[in-house]
Amino acid sequence: MKIKPLKDHILIEPLKEEKKKGRIILPETVEKERPEKGRVLAVGAGKFSKDGKRIPMEVKKGDIVLFTKYGPNEIKIDDKKTGKEVEYLIAKEEDILAIIE
Repeated sequence: MKIKPLKDHILIEPLKEEKKKGRIILPETVEKERPEKGRVLAVGAGKFSKDGKRIPMEVKKGDIVLFTKYGPNEIKIDDKKTGKEVEYLIAKEEDILAIIE
């Protein structure tokens, strides 16, 4: 299945990191917090201004971004290749806080 975001929406693959506490690495399953970092998989064309001109997106496919924790919407899709359910996030551009370079 191919997902194409519309307007100022962005498709993000969440990047999950292991949490460290002192010298102990805690697995992801210990804390089920939503990630705040991800890789941009697809972007919409941008929203329109009041005078009808398209406002270009600041992020692009491949960017690693930081986003607000509860801003994006979670979607789950069955991956036909692996047979597993894959989780993605769809966010508005305004939910993106920064691009990590």
